[in-house]
Amino acid sequence: MTTQRRPHPAPTPLPGARPGRDPDRAIKRGPRRLSAEAVAATQRDRLFDGLVREVATKGYDNARVTDICHAAGVTRPAFYALFSGKEDAFLAAYRHGVAVLSQLMEGAYREAGPEWSDAARAALRTLLEVLASVPAFARMALVEVDAAGPDARRERDALLGSFRRFFADAGPGPTADVDRDALVSTVVGGIHATVRNRVAQGRATELPLLLPVLTYAATAPFLGTDGAARATRLARPTDGPGTTAPCAPTGEAAPLP
Repeated sequence: MTTQRRPHPAPTPLPGARPGRDPDRAIKRGPRRLSAEAVAATQRDRLFDGLVREVATKGYDNARVTDICHAAGVTRPAFYALFSGKEDAFLAAYRHGVAVLSQLMEGAYREAGPEWSDAARAALRTLLEVLASVPAFARMALVEVDAAGPDARRERDALLGSFRRFFADAGPGPTADVDRDALVSTVVGGIHATVRNRVAQGRATELPLLLPVLTYAATAPFLGTDGAARATRLARPTDGPGTTAPCAPTGEAAPLP
């Protein structure tokens, strides 16, 4: 008997994957106009896209609310009806994007099979390929988050802490006298620093090339050098179709504006 797989729900767009002034999201006027709630949701999504692209291009400090509104095609009164200010909008866009990215990573981790090394590699691959497909979000979330204030940095730290769940099935590691929690935190921090450095250099589209080295770094402390080498041999960034962010242009990375 064959078990029929349920279709995946339509993915939620990653902030910055579309232009804020996307014609498909233009608010139509007339007798069939959208409800106030639907209009607000559309404006919110467009502001997320506009904010991500403006912050990625100009930096958090130099991206003005006026610029974000213009990039989104949304008025300032509409912006302030949704957010208390730029920091509030940044945090909302960051949380939304992180939730989308985490969901994609979770799906890849679950579907990769029973071996932890395969699941961890699949989650890493998804992380790298999705960020590479939307460089604006990668820069906003990994680099400009440092300039967005203490609340944004706390959100970033909470995100890094949540990535520990991908190591729950990794096993105790080859060395019993090493603090496992500290080891996982060190591995997660090292991966974050490596990815952030590449994005800060303006090389976000190259992130998938880091898959072999990050696979080795993630697995070696738990599987030993031989196990990590086996996992890394399977970490070929160009094998199979890439994972792009929802609504990213097909076949190419969504460029910085």
